[in-house]
Parts: sequence; C-alpha cells; structure tokens
Amino acid sequence: MVAAVIGVIRSRNLFVVVMLGGIYSFLMATVMVALDAVDVAMTEAAVGAGMSTVLLLAVLGLVKTREAPLRHSPFIPLLVCFLTGAALIYGTLSLPPFGRQDTPTNQHVAPYYIKNSVKETGSPNIVTAVLASYRGYDTLGETTVIFTGGIGVLILLSTSRRRRLKQSSDEDSST
Repeated sequence: MVAAVIGVIRSRNLFVVVMLGGIYSFLMATVMVALDAVDVAMTEAAVGAGMSTVLLLAVLGLVKTREAPLRHSPFIPLLVCFLTGAALIYGTLSLPPFGRQDTPTNQHVAPYYIKNSVKETGSPNIVTAVLASYRGYDTLGETTVIFTGGIGVLILLSTSRRRRLKQSSDEDSST
C-alpha cells in the first residue's frame, strides 16, 4: 500500500495515478477482509476499486493524460491541508475516549445488537449483521443511490464525448 501511495505522489502520468489508486483501494479492501469487516471490504472494492477507477478512466478519455506542471508554489494548498487537518484534530479532542462503554453511542442500540445479532442473523460479525439484516433496506438504498450516481456520470461523459465527436466530424466535412 505504501508503494502505491508513493507511486501516486511521484507519477505525472494520470493513467498511472488512477490505476495505482485502484490498486490501493483493492489492497485496502483485502485489509478489511483480514480484519473481518467484510461489509466495509465489499463497499471499498465496489466503490473504491471499481466505480471510482472506472469513472476516473472515463474522465481520462476526455482530458490529457499528463499532469500539467505547477505554475505556482504548493505553499497555499499545503497550508490549507494542514489547517483543515488541525481543525479536524481539534474537533476530536472533545470526543469521549475510543471504546468506552458508557458513551452515548454505545448506550443506544449497541447493547441489543451485541446481545442478539448472532442469534437473530447467524452472522458472527456484528457490523455485517447490522448492515445486512437490521438495516438491509437502508444499505440497499445507499447502494442504489451510488449506482444511480455512477450511471448518471457515465451518461454525462458519453453525451459530452458524442458532442465532441460530432463537432469534429462537422468541422471535417465543412473543410
């Protein structure tokens, strides 16, 4: 994974960047499988390694495949990144410690899921049981939204490409 990240940072070829990003997402999905978070792994594989890579490759069909050289110093973007990171870290300081049982999020429905999920769903993974059984319709709805958005982007990209091809053929026939 580290090699993929270093390759993304160092490469100026956008095709290589997209492919390394897809490889990174696939490797991340395998890590999630190893951690027994199969639901997260499936989402990462479908969205990260699958749809994102396909959509970015479709976009590369419309733009140049080489990154333009920097015209300015990267100081301002780096400053914005560091300030955003600092704000996010500051925002987490008031959160309760990770894993404590007396936090509000762990007192709502979590005890019910912990006690009954294996017995009611047959899944040893509580997260998978919650997403696939208790919140199955919600998960189906989220998947439908992501799929519909991806199809919409592909339609927009194909329409734009058809227009460009038609314009170039009209210009060729007029000359």
